[in-house]
Amino acid sequence: MYKILKTRDHLTTCSANYSRLRKILCSFKHDVYVFEILNHTQKSEAEFIVISRTQHTLSIEAKFKNNDLALVDFLLRINIYIDAKLAEVVSYQQEKPVPFFSPQQFSHSQDEKYQQNRILTEWLENIFINGAVELKKINFLND
Repeated sequence: MYKILKTRDHLTTCSANYSRLRKILCSFKHDVYVFEILNHTQKSEAEFIVISRTQHTLSIEAKFKNNDLALVDFLLRINIYIDAKLAEVVSYQQEKPVPFFSPQQFSHSQDEKYQQNRILTEWLENIFINGAVELKKINFLND
């Protein structure tokens, strides 16, 4: 029963992340999205690049860049399953998570996969809370 609950929580998180990404990335129409995150204390960017696109799946590389403090920059690889309406983090900082079905290893946390998907959730929520503007729109205003 514990595995069923664990899987259900994971699927709920992935489903919510899909909905957030679909809103931010305009239903995945383009291959590159760059946003300046509107935060009055720090200048930061969110960049989403479609690495591969098939009829039912997208692979996206998502980067957060903080111009004031490079220590908080991160890189996520996300698989988006369009038919299932799920978005799952497949790597964080270019390290792959331990699959939920494998036995726990000493070098990894038991819920590492869930934590990586929660990082995506919190980052997307932060973008919604602070707002974001496409960088090309900002550059157009400066021309």
